[in-house]
Amino acid sequence: MEPRISIITLGVKDMTKAIRFYRDGLGFKTEASDDAQIAFFETAGTRLAVYPLEELKKDISEELSISKSGFNGITLAHNVRKKKEVAEVLKLAESAGGKVIKEAQDVFWGGHSGYFCDLDGYFWEVAWSPRGEFDENGSVVL
Repeated sequence: MEPRISIITLGVKDMTKAIRFYRDGLGFKTEASDDAQIAFFETAGTRLAVYPLEELKKDISEELSISKSGFNGITLAHNVRKKKEVAEVLKLAESAGGKVIKEAQDVFWGGHSGYFCDLDGYFWEVAWSPRGEFDENGSVVL
């Protein structure tokens, strides 16, 4: 089986704000305009998409109820090449309207990381590993 590009889709409350957060705030590349019905962002390896939360719910099941309160056990990750970039990305997220949850700091596994929440409450880890390797496309090599 050939490798496929994965897409992570986040259900968002306000498409315009979400597009601006990821495109303008964090610098993720997209061709989506502020009024897009769905937006895809270029990232290394996996693609990120934002889509209206209510429409995503309908796509899964009309009977699904939206319950979003606090941490649901899922985080997204933004891996960086240099230790100092962890704090830089957290600052970008905060400047774009996100909330820093955990400041950049050395962590038990030998790396350096911090966390922020985006405008819809999704948790993102920003991480650097001293053993981190990236391929020519910028994807993390595991």
